[in-house]
Amino acid sequence: MTDQETESIDDDKPDERYARKKWQLFAIVMLLSLVADQVTKIWARAALPVGPVQGAHVTDCPIPDSIVSGQCAGVPVKVIDGFWDWRLSMNPGSAFGLFSSQNGARIFLSLVGIGAVIGMLWMLRKSRLDQKVLHYALALVAGGAIGNLVDRIYFGVVTDFVSWHYHDHVWPTFNVADVVLVVGVGLMFIDSQKENKREKAAKAEKMKKAKADGLVKDLRAE
Repeated sequence: MTDQETESIDDDKPDERYARKKWQLFAIVMLLSLVADQVTKIWARAALPVGPVQGAHVTDCPIPDSIVSGQCAGVPVKVIDGFWDWRLSMNPGSAFGLFSSQNGARIFLSLVGIGAVIGMLWMLRKSRLDQKVLHYALALVAGGAIGNLVDRIYFGVVTDFVSWHYHDHVWPTFNVADVVLVVGVGLMFIDSQKENKREKAAKAEKMKKAKADGLVKDLRAE
């Protein structure tokens, strides 16, 4: 092996190490998000009170069937009076209760969740090593999507338990997976803005160099 070939192999090693770190970071953040989501959902199903709705003739409220059937409902537990309650809810739809009334939501949204995870992996593979914000974003979106996907496959519905309200306005009940999904999408938006600025700066630098080399005529100088 020649010295040139040896140097080429050595030059590739740092990139391989950084590429592995990218995937390791993704896996760690995704798993932490997934664990946080599932642990809090297990707590919510075990600890939060559930009772029969008015007019329901039931003495027991098995979870999640009794809530899905409408015979029972989560009983609010105050966290911050007038603003924040714990309240167990079973959502057959997507994040924050969207599409909860549509037939076939379980199959459709499960496919969407699987597609989202595949999409995040594809974007991670295509991303540059210096796009740290994007790596965190993709991991959070994947973790949140898998968290709700696990619920949907196992229970047929997603466990929600965070209820925010202010006066007469009540936000849809949500969970940790929904939170990390929103944060992940927000970080993806930040990364896209950074990329736009980077591309504009690169174009401006190319134009400046082209003008300096006399390849582009500066009309302002005339």
